Amino acid sequence: MAEGHRAGSRGRVFRPEIQGLRAVGVALVVLYHVWLGRVSGGVDVFLMVSAFLMTGQFVARHRRGEPTHLLRHWLHVFRRLLPAAAVTIAGTVIAAVVFLPATRWSAVLEEGFASLTYAENWVLQRDAVDYYAQDHALASPFQHFWSLSIQGQIFILFPLLFVAFGALAPRLRRGRPLAYEKVLASGFAAVFAVSFAFSVWYTAVDQEQAYFSLPARVWEFALGSLLALVVDRVRLGRRTAFVLGWGGLAAIVACGLVLDVEGVFPGAVALWPTLAAAAVILAAQQGGRFGVHRLLASKPLRRLGDISYGLYLWHWPVLVIALTWRERGRAGWLLGGAAILVALVLAYLTTRFVDAPWRAWRWPELRVRNGFAGVAACIAVALVPIAAVQGTVTTTAGQAEARAAVDNPGAEALDPGYTDQASPTASLLPLAQNLPNDWYSLPKACSSDLKLPTPLAGSCAMNAIAANEAKTIVVVGDSHAEQWMAALEPVAEEHGLRVVSLLKGGCVYIPGVASGNADCDSFNASVAAYLAANPPGSVFMVGTVAAASSSAETLTPGLDATVAALTAKGTSVVAIRDNPRFTFNMADCVVRTGADAAECTPAQSSVLASEDPLAAFAAAHTDRFAQIDMTDLICPAGVCRGAIGNMFVFLDNNHLSRTYAASMSTALGERLTAAGFI
Repeated sequence: MAEGHRAGSRGRVFRPEIQGLRAVGVALVVLYHVWLGRVSGGVDVFLMVSAFLMTGQFVARHRRGEPTHLLRHWLHVFRRLLPAAAVTIAGTVIAAVVFLPATRWSAVLEEGFASLTYAENWVLQRDAVDYYAQDHALASPFQHFWSLSIQGQIFILFPLLFVAFGALAPRLRRGRPLAYEKVLASGFAAVFAVSFAFSVWYTAVDQEQAYFSLPARVWEFALGSLLALVVDRVRLGRRTAFVLGWGGLAAIVACGLVLDVEGVFPGAVALWPTLAAAAVILAAQQGGRFGVHRLLASKPLRRLGDISYGLYLWHWPVLVIALTWRERGRAGWLLGGAAILVALVLAYLTTRFVDAPWRAWRWPELRVRNGFAGVAACIAVALVPIAAVQGTVTTTAGQAEARAAVDNPGAEALDPGYTDQASPTASLLPLAQNLPNDWYSLPKACSSDLKLPTPLAGSCAMNAIAANEAKTIVVVGDSHAEQWMAALEPVAEEHGLRVVSLLKGGCVYIPGVASGNADCDSFNASVAAYLAANPPGSVFMVGTVAAASSSAETLTPGLDATVAALTAKGTSVVAIRDNPRFTFNMADCVVRTGADAAECTPAQSSVLASEDPLAAFAAAHTDRFAQIDMTDLICPAGVCRGAIGNMFVFLDNNHLSRTYAASMSTALGERLTAAGFI
């Protein structure tokens, strides 16, 4: 987010229309986010313009014969970028603790640190393919830092390219002052071509990953660099500049309305906003009485451009926190307008009292060690609240877990003979801050004796019991099967059973039934083929599918054929009833209103069928099949609860917590024994 300057024969020349263009870009980002719920393409304009400005600075420096000291340059750049970002991160962490449910804190702290270290795009890339992250995550107040992270990575990478390309160019004193620009143009043209081709391919193959990918975005920056190298050499007539400038501005404004920016970028269609911005810059260069530069250089847009960095930083966390605080899915005119006003005020204050004074302070520029001290101070501003919150969570968790045996019985509290000795002030476990990560997985990668085909090898895990095919239980399905592993694995250990999991998040085990997801269908087909060729002693799966906050519970599609195929090979099948699902986050409900609040205690009849669909199925399939229903421990006395025995029952709107599932282990073992499977 450098100032709106460009290279000139005597150095840097201020270009007010660049500030105006940035103002248009940030205004689109904010308005589209707040009221349209769409991505505008304004960020792509920012990315291209940042490289345009950076390239102009390096070219001007080279023309003046000034050497580039990379370490000094990087310290200078991040010393100017970090103050506003650090204040925003610190303020957002503090606001999250005050206004967001504690179940969100863990993700906020992780992404706050990732944003501080310019790695947020990598975190979002990871989560884009992590079903378990997506399944319970709401919009992060740091999600918008993905573009700033990519920009920060470019600010490290491109100076290396400037220096490398400069080493290839003839020296200025040999009388060829344009050789450097020619090498830069050739080099960035090659970077553009390679990155653009990769971006088009990657977007077609995996758009969610490509959206946050640095290699898939480099071409947008390379385009800005190429524009900086030719902008002074392009001459346009007044009429052409008029059409190109206003047409480009109109295209930028319309981009997010016409295109599904979030769904198809950053492939070839991302040329729309970036080329439109390039057209505006080229047209503004030519002037003219009615040119687009007259609007972009106007005082209101220039003033908005001055705080555009701060406004981009603040608008998203303000919006996310406001929506969560008011329990809204989208902002209306009043809430949205208030969020924009607050963001504008914070952007102005941050620019006026943090960004501007810090940029004007010359001491950090005097020595390298001063620069390091300045950057370290900025990092500390954001790191202190992150570390303080995390330290408090860790200390509290340790204290609570030390008394867990007495204070947190979980499902054991439902035993008729249970004597309650818990402290009235006992914390719910796991702590709400740690709840989103309260998953259980088997401890070992699958061994070679299982003879797994390649498609399944990476999805397989097992316990530590030695191989014995007759005493092997294979758990198949999705996360609703996986969540029971915390209860099943201790039972298996006690009885010497080998447990193997073949699971894929979001993929219900319905081999032979088209799910609409080709990846899931392929995975399920591979599992079915493997089980047919290597029949285990037992298969554990979920036998019903509950509907969110509805009694429309049904058998898992194709269950009859699935059971028939398995039992025909001598494999016994244990089908467990699905747990209730909700249209709201049960854990957040407990944190916000308390475990006994009416909204956190729906009747079982409102979320599950009146009779277990597996009961009738089991009556017709008596050979090698058993049903298990644990609903009485989730919805005791016909009331589904978010907390039982000082434990969170659910970690989100449809998954059991690992901690509570583990507390049901004894009951599950007893029911498996009664069914003859142990």
